[in-house]
Amino acid sequence: MKTILQILKLAGGWHHGLNLKIENSPYMALVIEATDESGPCGLPAISVCHYGEQNGDLMRDPEMCFEFGLGGGAHLNPFYWRNDYAGIEQWSRFIQDGHYAFHTELYKQHEQFAKQWDKNLRGQGFVEAFERQQRNPCA
Repeated sequence: MKTILQILKLAGGWHHGLNLKIENSPYMALVIEATDESGPCGLPAISVCHYGEQNGDLMRDPEMCFEFGLGGGAHLNPFYWRNDYAGIEQWSRFIQDGHYAFHTELYKQHEQFAKQWDKNLRGQGFVEAFERQQRNPCA
């Protein structure tokens, strides 16, 4: 998720309370938030999400959660995927009964999805949209 890492860098890095909403018409807004809970390896976690609306309810389309690590350079490691329209919620890495659990195939799917989503976000200009918002926050 190089695009998300670039946006985080432009925003001053990860910190508690991080909450970014990037408007980029005609695409759904992108929301990047620090989560209150750490990821399964105890590292800081972020949620990356597009929200839609159905019958007045916010719908994740999709949401992915990542651990934010710095070892070997800044990186995002997926562990959660959700799409409310499809009714799917998946954990590829988690803590169960006090033990770290890893679902290998699902993790590979999450990594592949994250790579494709990253490519899409870059192509849709979300970095440039964030830079515009930073220059003109009242627009």
